[in-house]
Amino acid sequence: MTEHVTVSRDGEIAIVTLDNPPVNALSFHLREPLGKALEALRDDEAVRGVVIACAGATFIAGADITEFNTPKATASPNLRELIVLLESFEKPTVAAIHGTAFGGGLELAMGCHFRVADRNARFGLPEVKLGLLPGAGGTLRLPRLIGPLKALTVIVSGNPIGARDALAEGLVEAVYDDSLVANAVAFAREQADKATALVPVSRREDKIAEAKNDLDTFDAGVAALLKKKRGLDAPRLCAQSVRNGLTMPFDEALAQERAYFVELVEGEQSRAQRHLFFAEREAAKVPGVGKEVEPREVRRAGVIGAGTMGGGIAMSFLNGGIPVTILEMDREALDRGIARMDGNYAISVKRGSLTEEAKAKRMGLLTGTTDYADLADCDLIIEAVFEEMAIKKEVFGKLDAVAKPGAILASNTSYLDVDEIAASTSRPSDVVGLHFFSPANIMRLLEIVRGRKTAPDVLKTALAVARKIAKVPVVVGVCHGFVGNRMLASRSAELEDLLLEGATPEQVDKVFTDFGWPMGPFAMGDLAGLDIGWRNRKSLGKTAAIADALCEQGRFGQKTGKGFYIYEAGSRTPTPDPEVAALIEEKAREKGVNRRDISAEEIAERTMYPMINEGAKILQEGIASRASDVDIVWVNGYGFPIGKGGPMFWAESEGLGKIVERLEHWHGRTGKAVFEPAELLREAADSGSLAAARKGKAA
Repeated sequence: MTEHVTVSRDGEIAIVTLDNPPVNALSFHLREPLGKALEALRDDEAVRGVVIACAGATFIAGADITEFNTPKATASPNLRELIVLLESFEKPTVAAIHGTAFGGGLELAMGCHFRVADRNARFGLPEVKLGLLPGAGGTLRLPRLIGPLKALTVIVSGNPIGARDALAEGLVEAVYDDSLVANAVAFAREQADKATALVPVSRREDKIAEAKNDLDTFDAGVAALLKKKRGLDAPRLCAQSVRNGLTMPFDEALAQERAYFVELVEGEQSRAQRHLFFAEREAAKVPGVGKEVEPREVRRAGVIGAGTMGGGIAMSFLNGGIPVTILEMDREALDRGIARMDGNYAISVKRGSLTEEAKAKRMGLLTGTTDYADLADCDLIIEAVFEEMAIKKEVFGKLDAVAKPGAILASNTSYLDVDEIAASTSRPSDVVGLHFFSPANIMRLLEIVRGRKTAPDVLKTALAVARKIAKVPVVVGVCHGFVGNRMLASRSAELEDLLLEGATPEQVDKVFTDFGWPMGPFAMGDLAGLDIGWRNRKSLGKTAAIADALCEQGRFGQKTGKGFYIYEAGSRTPTPDPEVAALIEEKAREKGVNRRDISAEEIAERTMYPMINEGAKILQEGIASRASDVDIVWVNGYGFPIGKGGPMFWAESEGLGKIVERLEHWHGRTGKAVFEPAELLREAADSGSLAAARKGKAA
């Protein structure tokens, strides 16, 4: 019919093939001919069944996100109309699914009477990751196929399930090892021969009957699923839409689902999450590293240090199927580190997120050693030793002697100068920073630190490896703390002064959690361990009156049961401690500070605005290539609320002019450099866009 939709026949079974590279997105130029083809086939008496399949590497992978908020998004036939058309067929319709059936692709497939799949197919409704919900019946049809709570788990997580699970749950009727379309045609013919009544998914009730009769149990399950989604609108409305499907007629619930979709797509949270979606893809485009640059092959990785960080890094590679040689200074430390890794995997097995077979396979890829010579066959070696330059240089000197030519040497440094580390080797072009975040096997962010002499193919390799081990990579430049920790230092600069001047730890933390952070800075300090910051301050010759005093009393946070807060035995819940309040007042008296009431607004301005200012300086210096790169760092590594799109995106929504004005106010009151507005931020305040201001400066 068209270049995007073709119809062929296998006897009395019609095969509709969709072809819209690269992922068969449901663009208008695909929907329009598909609608015409389906109308013709519905009314063709010679056709006894229809198979919908896709050309290329995948089934329909979702909507065309570039059409959002454009007339094409709603132009007829829209996806909802196509599904209604499919459900009007009185002959069997079969979706033949390979690759991925995501979002609108899965919704279209659920408009068919039946679904069959290739064994490697995956299914999901990932709209929640864009701050949306499925807008074409996904929240109503999926529960009718696999049950409401199972469906909501898939919808709220946004994570895909595989073909075998889809078969077990009832999402698909058959899974094939090969010859998908031929098998789908045979399946359609078999269903046509049965001549039994065909019930559209929207009219099926058996999988939702129990939940309809026991809404209390359903609501309890919803509460558990939403516990970690606090402050996000999309998961909440997804849950409400699934519930509507239990309490309303289908067509009314469908109309309400659409209303929720429109509400979300026009809201700030979805705009922020769509920004992050594109930002993550932009981050992979690195200046000076073109498509012609080929990555090096990484068949084995080496990790130096089997402590918490080194073990987590090693697990990340094992999870990605890359063999690892892990090195420690002595056998006892090595055995302890490997045992910790094995124990972490055992916890995953106990939770059901990993099989014993998968655990054994991953641990089977691990080799332990205490001899640097055993790293000679590694293609990438990452050191995760103590954060001191002298120690790092010593390690890289040893690596320079044993690593094979072409091996990439990486430092998991959080702050230190990668160029100085690289200079301790004879191969600085092979040196790169790979800053993992703790726990490294869980946290998604990977700051790839580009040294002055780092080769382009080293960067290309680091990006490729990051994706293979399920990390979100961002390439940054060399400076103290790079992007994340440098901005964190600016955010933290006022914390002690706020306490001395009258705020309490719980008041400050509440400002942060009300904003959407998972926890406030004082609770986070207790979780990470106050002794870590204390040790860093000592190495830099710095002090912090309150935090240092707490550490001197052995109050290191959760690990000791006391920090800025007190923790009951076995509890991770912070409780305000009168002893800390007394200590703060004592330190204020010693410094001659007159304490006063401090508003939530002041706390926010004095902590978050300097962070934005530092981000602008980072962009101004070229440490980050794009404002959106800064956002990716902070959302994936530091808990910045997803629904606000990252600090730089949020700053533009907050108003750059307002931020500059308030920074100038606090700079005038305190004289502190952290409040001196960056030149780029001042210029951006005029245009309202950091990207435009940075482009103007470059020009």
